Amino acid sequence: MLEAAILSIIEEAGVNVLTLTEGLEEEEFLSTRLTRAEVKRQFVVAAGVAGKISRSTRSALPELDWEGWEAALRRLEQGGSAEDEVLWFAVRSLIPATLMWLRLYRKARPELFAYGKEAPG
Repeated sequence: MLEAAILSIIEEAGVNVLTLTEGLEEEEFLSTRLTRAEVKRQFVVAAGVAGKISRSTRSALPELDWEGWEAALRRLEQGGSAEDEVLWFAVRSLIPATLMWLRLYRKARPELFAYGKEAPG
């Protein structure tokens, strides 16, 4: 059940980020203080819970870039110019890829997304 909740949080935060940034180019995104701050908040939520996914669930979802999420969060926490790079990478690459794989896995492995079930393994 916890694993399904974590996957739902990642998915919801990812959808929120894509909705907030739809149609924005990098320069526009980086200059929109409120949008950028909310994208950062949503990303930190998703990355934080992604780090709590069990090894067995990670193994069951191998195409998701779990290490990428962890590395991006570490770089974001460093602040400075790295923050801009990390957020734009998340908006244009990490989050869209994650959402695509989650949609595919939801169809192929629905048990991973079912509440009330134990984690695989």
